[in-house]
Amino acid sequence: MAEPSTLARPYAEAAFRIADESAKLGEWSDTLSNLAQVATAPAIAAAIHDPNLSAPKVAGIFIGVLAGRLTAQAENLVRVLAENRRLELLPEIALQFEVLKNAREGVIEAQIESAFALDAAQLTDIVSRLERRTGKRVKPQVRIDADLIAGVRVVIGDKVIDGSARAQLTALEAALKH
Repeated sequence: MAEPSTLARPYAEAAFRIADESAKLGEWSDTLSNLAQVATAPAIAAAIHDPNLSAPKVAGIFIGVLAGRLTAQAENLVRVLAENRRLELLPEIALQFEVLKNAREGVIEAQIESAFALDAAQLTDIVSRLERRTGKRVKPQVRIDADLIAGVRVVIGDKVIDGSARAQLTALEAALKH
């Protein structure tokens, strides 16, 4: 069986093309996020995997949950996914869509971990420094991690900037051992 990311890619790319051509990236982003949330709801997940329910029935359940909030194109996506037994891929499709959308808009996501809550000025300072360093707009996702002791750890893609006290103590420990 192929990886979920591999199976989701063509659907994410198709949704991205439709959204990009119609200049509705934001709307599609919201729609896919809503669909992903529905797909992970326990009752809906059970329906997705129920072999006794037909694809049109499962698609109808999905569309019914988001009644009035889906465009005809989004409903068609749900029907295609149901027909191909791929509705469980919606969270991955939404994730891959966001990556494509961010690349188009020149945005990168930064995971910012701090030992303590950051105030607005501190977050703005970190984001502006990251934007100068990367040359892109930064969309921060902040998380508190008391294990850092003090300071901040930033992850952008596969790059890590670790200015935490925990990292400095670990480095000092390694230096003292040698």
